[in-house]
Amino acid sequence: MTTVYDVPPNKLIDAVADELKTSDMIEPPEWSRYVKTGVHKVMPPVNPDWWYVRSASVLRRIYLDGPVGVSRLRTFYGGKYRRTTAGSSFVKGSGSILREVLQQLEKAGYVKKIKKGRTITPTGQSFLDNTAHQVKLVLQESVPELERY
Repeated sequence: MTTVYDVPPNKLIDAVADELKTSDMIEPPEWSRYVKTGVHKVMPPVNPDWWYVRSASVLRRIYLDGPVGVSRLRTFYGGKYRRTTAGSSFVKGSGSILREVLQQLEKAGYVKKIKKGRTITPTGQSFLDNTAHQVKLVLQESVPELERY
């Protein structure tokens, strides 16, 4: 059985984002076209489908890290904030984006809320594992000597 651990993360996230985009469960809000993903960013994302990519990434992160909350996810999606002569420091990513993504994933049935945060449901785990299996098949067709993926 192929799992999320068996395929490269970038290929899996792209495939899951495409699946989420074709389904009507995940919709970017109106404000997502203008918002930055954190105070450490200068411009909003360039990719028009960034909402689906972030949703796929959050779903994978919940699969890997077990029950997580918004604060831990904000730390994962944070970055270096450059403050000219004062030096750089780490800042967390946007919590509003993560809360909205988590609410949409809950409504879709992929994530559920528990006491310690949010965890993946059996439906979400099955969805990610099936997508990982499809990605593995595509990778084996394109490069047959890659047996470890």
